[in-house]
Amino acid sequence: MKQDFILPDIGEGIVECEIVEWLVSEGDTIKEDQPVCDVMTDKALVQIPAVHNGVVSKLYYAKGEIAKVHAPLFAMEIADNAAAAKATDKIKESPAEASTDSASSSDSGTEDFILPDIGEGIVECEIVDWLVAEGDTIQEDQPVCDVMTDKALVQIPAKYSGVVSKLYYAKGEIAKVHSPLFAMQITGETAATATTQPASSPKQTEQNLQSKGNIASGKALASPAVRRLARELSIDLAKVPGSGDKGRVFKEDVKAYADGPVKQSTATKTEPRADSPVQSSAKAADRVEPIKGIKAAMARQMADSVATIPHFTYCEEIDLTELIALRLSLKDGYAKQGVKLTMMPFFMKAMSLAIKDFPVMNSQPNSDCTELRFFSEHNIGVAVDSKVGLLVPNVKGCQSKSIVDIARELGRLTDAAREGRVSPADLKGGTITISNIGAIGGTVATPIINKPEVAIVALGKVQNLPRFNAKGEVEARQLMQISWSGDHRIIDGGTIARFTNLWKQYLEQPSSMLVNMI
Repeated sequence: MKQDFILPDIGEGIVECEIVEWLVSEGDTIKEDQPVCDVMTDKALVQIPAVHNGVVSKLYYAKGEIAKVHAPLFAMEIADNAAAAKATDKIKESPAEASTDSASSSDSGTEDFILPDIGEGIVECEIVDWLVAEGDTIQEDQPVCDVMTDKALVQIPAKYSGVVSKLYYAKGEIAKVHSPLFAMQITGETAATATTQPASSPKQTEQNLQSKGNIASGKALASPAVRRLARELSIDLAKVPGSGDKGRVFKEDVKAYADGPVKQSTATKTEPRADSPVQSSAKAADRVEPIKGIKAAMARQMADSVATIPHFTYCEEIDLTELIALRLSLKDGYAKQGVKLTMMPFFMKAMSLAIKDFPVMNSQPNSDCTELRFFSEHNIGVAVDSKVGLLVPNVKGCQSKSIVDIARELGRLTDAAREGRVSPADLKGGTITISNIGAIGGTVATPIINKPEVAIVALGKVQNLPRFNAKGEVEARQLMQISWSGDHRIIDGGTIARFTNLWKQYLEQPSSMLVNMI
């Protein structure tokens, strides 16, 4: 079965891209999720993966040509099992078919809600939780569901008022961008239904969702890709024990089931050591969790950073005694204005001031490190340990913001990040990063650069330690260890040392920072 691969949305506002490199040739056999080509937008280098198994029959563009979003990129002969899977999961797998289904549903008085673009390069997301149930009456802009991308937790609101008639995905399944997410009867066409059908309570909603799971209906909770794998192996997915939340089945579960009960048993159970002094008759089972979402994105980003950037680390000690005293004298007054004045806004503003003298610290190289872009905006990122994983939102334009302005914006970003609801726009465009490990503990670190940035600094915890003053007397000082990692292709040791000395001066002598502010 021959089918064109349609180039999906690869970024907000991006309508075309340049073919940088084909990673396959015509006639090649490719697998699902295998990288097919690298394309360059005006924002980033993006790798396009295959969505089916099959054989590449035609490449529509040559290297260096401009490809259009939503136009055919290449053609392939899809394997028979993949074609069958496509027919079975048509709503979930194909935006084109979804549009057809949407049109037909409109004829019957309902309308499909199409999952919109929810971030740069994001083509699918996991349904974390439905906030409504089939039969619920909903209002325009009411939150309908929480979805997890590889960058953030996003809440999807309703576009219209009406009654939810169908949820196309179960909790835990993978939804495709530009495909129907749910169907609803819009108020006006079905006002009678909307007024006579009461909204479900939260408890009823949970029961309704659970009834769609594998416990009540016998249908396994699994993504379309897992279902395809099960069909390829002729396995009844409902019989496969799922290792995920609510019994969700992953590819590893299907493969373990296919290996048979003997292999599956040895793969998932831990035998007690022969020399163990106490042995229990019950064998403890190993627990396996998939790395997905933001954690999977972080794993890929960190591995790519270490593999492609030659890191070097530079450490220094900063005396924060005077700065801490200044902050304590100001924080109560600003707290009454609703501003949480922490130490971080001072660190960020001092860094922005130092960048003016060392702009290379606020630069980024291109993919092959042949050009260097110097940013006029100082978009300083702060690593946040959120409930969904590590997020790095950034405060835009620190060079033109006051310390109080930075504090307000930082408060908004950290509150959103800790809940996992920071917007994609707040995660994009960072130029340099601060990681505050000292808030948890520790003094020295070797942070990994947030590629494509060229530097990151880790702040250690503040310690009250003895030091000699100018008179040779021992006194208690409040000290912090800081650890820089720099891209040695761009920054040398002397540059980062001089930059740190200036940054340190602003922090140790707050008056010098204040007089240099615009």
